[in-house]
Order: sequence, then structure tokens, then C-alpha cells
Amino acid sequence: MRNYLLLIICCVTTLLASAQGWVPMGARSMSMANASTTLNDVWAYHHNPAALADISEITAGVSYENRFLLSELQSQGFAVAVPLKVGVVSVGGQLYGDKQFRTYKGGFGYSMRLAEKIFAGVQLNYMGLQLPENYGSKNSMTAEAGIYARFTDDWKLGFSVYNLGRAKLSDFEDDRFSTIMRIGTAYTFSDKVIVALDFEKDLDYDLRIKTGVEYEVVDNFFLRGGVATMPVELSFGLGYRWKQIQLGLGSSYHQILGWSPHFGLVYQGAKKAK
Repeated sequence: MRNYLLLIICCVTTLLASAQGWVPMGARSMSMANASTTLNDVWAYHHNPAALADISEITAGVSYENRFLLSELQSQGFAVAVPLKVGVVSVGGQLYGDKQFRTYKGGFGYSMRLAEKIFAGVQLNYMGLQLPENYGSKNSMTAEAGIYARFTDDWKLGFSVYNLGRAKLSDFEDDRFSTIMRIGTAYTFSDKVIVALDFEKDLDYDLRIKTGVEYEVVDNFFLRGGVATMPVELSFGLGYRWKQIQLGLGSSYHQILGWSPHFGLVYQGAKKAK
């Protein structure tokens, strides 16, 4: 059983490029194959901090995923964004794995408008990895930065870099936390349809292409789907917005490793009267 779990962990490391720090969060993003560089919801804390600058109300969310239905590969996360007179402050964190293999991250960020249609965000995180029997534990401070542009009401572009400083895990073979660059775009074809496309490059892995779509079937009820390459993963889910509460659930599917159900809950504060 131990060898089987180690094999699965190795597969997940390759699949997510996240076993050294970066784990996507939020049911909306995961249902859209994590094509999320331009999604300006509270989960932008984990995907592109610049997109948080487009948030106008206090927003908080919790997220959960059970990777391949294995209790050893669970991830939990949260994010909170608070608009100020100038900019948006945010805090967030995530936990992935179990006592035999665990990564964790927690930190804070600041996002602001640079120009009428351009936003920027920076973030500092305390992150670490625990692999007690074979590796030990390591933690470090890392930085993340992003740019988000809303060229029109329909067209958006985003770019983010995770782990700017290439924080080191160990001297052995210059092992480091993952550094990931993501660039993406999204287009709103109507009031009900959004299509997103991301290109994601971990410095140690092949380029991944991710695309997702969100369709509002009826008022406040959403269907979502997506596909990612290298390796191929299919994602789907649904969401419902009820007043200030947003609920999302779904799953991704890998043809060899199977299903990965996810769940998310978001609270958004009431809009202020103008």
C-alpha cells in the first residue's frame, strides 16, 4: 500500500506541478480546468493577485478537493479580500496532503488599479513542504506578482508569476519550490457565456494549455467545463448564487487516476449604495 501511495504522489506531482507549493483553489476555477488567470473572484488570491483589484465588496471563500478520491491527497484552502479606499488587501492559505506528504502556504497580498483598465498585485507567502521519512521539512518565504487588464467589458488578459525568487528546498541537485508562469485571456461572448484560455509553464515541466467555459443556464445557476493538456484532464461542475452566497461543486477526471471531486463556498458582502 505504501508503494502504491508513493506512486500516486509521484503522478500527482507531475500532473499538477504543485507538489512543491502551488495548488489551485476554488470550485469555479477547478470546474474550468483552472483556466483562471483572468477570473476576478476571491480565488484570484491563489491564481493571479492582480485580479483581486477588480473586487469591490468584502469577499471570503473556502475550498476543498479530494484528489483521485484518496484521503492522502486532499487539499483545503481559503481566501479573503477586503477593498480599501485605494486597492484591495487579501489573506489566504492552503494545505495539501497528509502527514506523509504535505505542502502548505499562507500569506497576504495587496492589489491596486494602475490605470483605468490595468491592475497589478503582489503577494508574500510563507510556504513549506513536509516529507518526514525521506526528506524532512523545509519552509521559506516566497513572492508572487501579477498583471490584469480589462481592455473592454468583454475582453480580459492576465499574467502571473508564482515564486519569483525561486526559493530553495535543498542543495541536492538545486531542488527548489516550483516557479510557475501563467498567461491567459477570457472573453465574454454574451451576458451568459465566458470562455477562458490559459498557458501555464512550470520551469521544470512542459507547457500546459487550459481552457474553460462558464454558462449561466438560468439566472444565478451556472454550468462549467474545461480541459487541460499534458496530461489531458477533463473538468466540469455547476454553481449557484443565492443572494450573497455562492456555492460550487464538480470534479475533474484523469483517464488513468480517476476522479477528483471539489467543493467551494464563497460569501460576498452586499454592494454599497452609491
